[in-house]
Amino acid sequence: MMTQMVLRRLGIGFATLIVVSIIVFIGTSILPGDVAQIILGQSATPETLAALRAQLGMDQPLYVQYFSWLGNMMTGDLGISKAGGATISSLIDGRLGNTMMMAGFVSGIAIPVSVVLGLWAAMHPGTWLDRTITFCTLSTISVPEFFIATILVLILAVELHWLPSTAYLTGDETFLQLLRALAMPLITLVIVVSAQMIRMTRAGILNVMSSPYIEMAILKGVPRRRIILRHALFNAIGPIVNVIALNLAYLVSGVVIVETIFAYPGLAKLMIDGVQTRDLPLVQACAMIFCATYVLLILVADVASILSNPRLRQPK
Repeated sequence: MMTQMVLRRLGIGFATLIVVSIIVFIGTSILPGDVAQIILGQSATPETLAALRAQLGMDQPLYVQYFSWLGNMMTGDLGISKAGGATISSLIDGRLGNTMMMAGFVSGIAIPVSVVLGLWAAMHPGTWLDRTITFCTLSTISVPEFFIATILVLILAVELHWLPSTAYLTGDETFLQLLRALAMPLITLVIVVSAQMIRMTRAGILNVMSSPYIEMAILKGVPRRRIILRHALFNAIGPIVNVIALNLAYLVSGVVIVETIFAYPGLAKLMIDGVQTRDLPLVQACAMIFCATYVLLILVADVASILSNPRLRQPK
């Protein structure tokens, strides 16, 4: 049964990727601008423009371009950048590594802190501690990340001069220098992603606490801390893992604003640069990486939810 569920979700994920690939290809194809014009400049003649479009394959029907691009994508050939002439794989390699490094640092800090604070708030519902955590998380969710980043720059970089305002990397930094360079975007992203995970952890635990078996444990005099850590947490793990997966996907694909503010050379900023230069193969490759990340993380979250819930493992 477990294998069938996993295979079913893999099939749904593959179908999702195909649908998204069609949307991405059509969406990027109708973007305004002409990459041939961008490459050759405004002084290019119609003949040279037509020759370059033919060389780039832009004169073929749209469906032919799509199936050719999809076939190459499935074989791992991401193509050649139309704006710079380099392979897209070489452009993505370094940026993807930077993005994964940032996501790893943020998740290593945010996930344990969020789960602990969420459990702490659930253990003391209605107290000043619970109200303080709820107020802070609601305030953080209501504020966009660019505002948080700007405030941190003004305080920590401009006023106090504790941290650099940009995350410029040369590749020769020591570990401490790397942490100092990444501190500002790290703090921003930890604040942004932790709020959702704290709220979901608290809400999931309190929702399970209203179950009959929990009420029976309370009537028997079992301490609340033991009830939450030994019984409620494992039954609330499904929604908690889902919100963690969504936030991890955000760290890979949705941090373009943070990367832009701090000049961090990540994959999301590379995609924006590709849009500005009308580099369609680069934009398409980045978009598919982002979509594949979402599908993979949601699949992992679904499997974790099934493993933690006997009712899903053994449906009637």
